Amino acid sequence: MTDERRALPSVSALLGSDALQALRDVTPHARLVEAIRATLARHREDGTTPPADGSAWASQVQQMLQLDERRSLRPAINGTGVVLHTNLGRAPLAAPAIAAVTAVAQGYSTLEYDVDAGGRGSRYLHCASLLRELTGAEDALVVNNCAAALVLALNTVSLDREAVISRGELVEIGGSFRVHEIIERAGVRLRAVGATNRTHLGDYVRAISPDTGALLKVHRSNFALSGFVAEVDVPSLVPAAREHGLPIVHDLGSGLLLPLDDLGLRGEPTARTALRAGASIVMMSGDKLLGGPQAGIILGSAPRVAAMRANPLARAFRVDKMTLAALEATLALYRDPELARREIPVLAMLAEPAASIAARAEEYRRLLALRGVDTEVVESSATIGAGAFPTAELPSVALAFLGDAERWSAALRAGEPPVVGRIVDGRFRIDLRTVPAGSAWLLLDAVVTAVD
Repeated sequence: MTDERRALPSVSALLGSDALQALRDVTPHARLVEAIRATLARHREDGTTPPADGSAWASQVQQMLQLDERRSLRPAINGTGVVLHTNLGRAPLAAPAIAAVTAVAQGYSTLEYDVDAGGRGSRYLHCASLLRELTGAEDALVVNNCAAALVLALNTVSLDREAVISRGELVEIGGSFRVHEIIERAGVRLRAVGATNRTHLGDYVRAISPDTGALLKVHRSNFALSGFVAEVDVPSLVPAAREHGLPIVHDLGSGLLLPLDDLGLRGEPTARTALRAGASIVMMSGDKLLGGPQAGIILGSAPRVAAMRANPLARAFRVDKMTLAALEATLALYRDPELARREIPVLAMLAEPAASIAARAEEYRRLLALRGVDTEVVESSATIGAGAFPTAELPSVALAFLGDAERWSAALRAGEPPVVGRIVDGRFRIDLRTVPAGSAWLLLDAVVTAVD
């Protein structure tokens, strides 16, 4: 039996062939050589039959060059039904936020320039006033993510001292990072109290010593404890914290600014509620339920925020002009809660009625059928994602594709833009709660292209 790989030409033979002359004329030598090597390697690994003529080789090398030119970070269509999908970039930005990013990215900006004084300003002031207005905080600070906010806060208030935390809140967050490991890198020693499922006020009180620097509450991400459980809320901690002059640091996580009880989403406190409960410092993410860019938002008393702003770590954790522009524009929408619900994509996705999604699904099914693709409209269940409302499920509607589910999944992921869905009960599905109406034609074209 003949091994097809023995028939593969050498790199130099392909490079010097007439068929690749056009590519040699327009492609840097080193890039063309790498593309040829990659094309040959693919044949060796797959054991596929080599092309019989030079033009076919040229076509394959051209495809390899195009793959190499394709950006690794590019737009995608989220058909998973997970609204805040961390792997797919979490919250899509609202149109005003996109416009704000574009405006400051195109040229110079007032990032650290005070136009009134005609001299140096501070990037830390750009979102602070809006955050104070929307949350009731005395002051606010924005850093690059919520983990950085936690490190900065604890490093400022509890460096070389202990932070008391419930064992039930020693959570692991995305990418196998664990909260206690992050905190220890901040130069803070953790004092875990209580049991995994039950922690009482007395556990905190007994742990307080002259070495205690803070009481810490951490949002449980991606899971919920139920059954024989007990935990201590922030208001219950306040008397002990005041008696010993300790700050309560609350990692709120989700970044909720508006209550979503009318959508059946309960149990996540808003930032304003968390501050009113008595936390000295509250931190949250910008790219979760808030619906803005990745950022860590710190809220608290003016003296404590000022101390964090003066901490040298603040410079290491600072955000750039595009993040600040997107966050400021997103926050401005919250001045009108109804406008925020309409314009911020995450809130709009959460609020869309299942009947509306079903109507879109039926229209997509009809249009795909006209183009030779058979699908079925099925009921689905969407989730919030990113650790927010971890047990909540939203009724949704999906397109289920007939045929080999793995082939559909691979073909749509390989498209431009890639479409990411789920395989449920052996069928590939695209949940339309996370596919906005404005992406309809992109989705339909991607599906038809995958068939071709």
